[in-house]
Amino acid sequence: MDENEFLRRADACLTAVAEWLEELDPDEVDYSTADGVVTMEFADGARFILSRQAATRQVWLAAGALGLHFGYDSASDRWCDDKDGSELMSKLAEVVTAKLGHSIDS
Repeated sequence: MDENEFLRRADACLTAVAEWLEELDPDEVDYSTADGVVTMEFADGARFILSRQAATRQVWLAAGALGLHFGYDSASDRWCDDKDGSELMSKLAEVVTAKLGHSIDS
C-alpha cells in the first residue's frame, strides 16, 4: 500500500472511530480529533490515544498499559492487530468497556 492509500484508509478508520465515540455518553468518555489522532478522555482523567503511524503503515492504540498495533488487511478490509489478529473496532470496544465497567457495542 502506498502512502496516499494508507493515509486515506487510516483517516477513514479514525473518522469511523470518532463517529462511534459520538454515540457514547460524553460524561463517561469524551474525545477530540487532530491530524491523524483521536484522543479519548475518561471521567477519571485517563486517556486512550488512537493514531496513524505512516512510517509503519499502521494505526496504533495506546490504552492504559496496552500498546496495540493494527495493520490494514486488504483481504478482509479491516484493521487487524499484528499480534493476535483481532479487529480494531472490536478491540477498541473491549478496552473501552473494561475502562467504563459496563458493556458497549462496537
